[in-house]
Amino acid sequence: MRYILLFSLIAAATTGVDAQEAQQTAAPAAAKNGGPVAAGYVAHRVFNTRKNRFADFEVMVAELAKADIVFLGEQHDDPRTHQLQAAVLEGIARRYEGPVVVSFEMFERDAQAALDAYLAGTRPEDEFLADARPWPNYQAYYRPMVEFAKSRNWPMVGANVPRRLAQAVSRQGLATLDSLPDDDRALIARDLSCPRDEYWKRFAAQMGDISGHGVQLTKEQADAMVQRFYESQCVKDETMAEAIAAAYTAHGAPVVHANGAFHSDYRLGTVSRVRRRLPDAKIVVVSFVPVTDLDRANGKSRRKLGEWVVFTLATPKPAAAPIP
Repeated sequence: MRYILLFSLIAAATTGVDAQEAQQTAAPAAAKNGGPVAAGYVAHRVFNTRKNRFADFEVMVAELAKADIVFLGEQHDDPRTHQLQAAVLEGIARRYEGPVVVSFEMFERDAQAALDAYLAGTRPEDEFLADARPWPNYQAYYRPMVEFAKSRNWPMVGANVPRRLAQAVSRQGLATLDSLPDDDRALIARDLSCPRDEYWKRFAAQMGDISGHGVQLTKEQADAMVQRFYESQCVKDETMAEAIAAAYTAHGAPVVHANGAFHSDYRLGTVSRVRRRLPDAKIVVVSFVPVTDLDRANGKSRRKLGEWVVFTLATPKPAAAPIP
């Protein structure tokens, strides 16, 4: 996983591809054909980290329906995770009578007008998708959540920073924000913090040593690159947190936010930044973890990820090409 993150981040800095999007493996055949992931039972196990024992999916959803902010931390390329995320929305809808705001890392803030128009029925789906720049696996993975929320007249939020701006930070650091036009700067969180804390330690560990593996850099160059990548990560977290807090305040309704698990695991990243903005909010973190053997899933070893861990049966992936 470290090498995938390393090379995708370098690709992001040089080609403009979003780093998390670049980590995704090829979508399954259903996604390639534009069809949804097949409905039906999804093999899974739910672990309650506070009680340190396995529980029922519906018990988890009952708690989520009482929260102010729910984080659904996913592995982007796991189809069963996305089926269960849609089931979470359906379960909350059965228990919560008012509107729920659905927030996405996968839509960027400058796509909000297109998203709003689609929800209002004033733009057809093809035009919405053309303007909103959805991730390549949208049809199979995220459309079920969007369409369910749309059917309930729930607001939706494109929470993420535009990738071109995150890319600029990954290349030049936070200093580049000072030279942005006002319209671009408004798409990034006003309040930015990027300390070298526990989140930094986990990010740096995930990156590993990038001075090797075919990347010809001095230690100083490698350290500077990791710092810029981390600053870009912080910009994403702060921007999503600002969007989540603003939506919660504006709508007076709970927010369910879907993001890559690294943004919310251990209650760091976006979670800690929402907590800074909404100190009294009840925040619940769910981390989806694909495993090859559900019967041997070890919840105790992952109990620090969040309040709930949902194990899914991992989908076999094609063998990765050897690293040169």
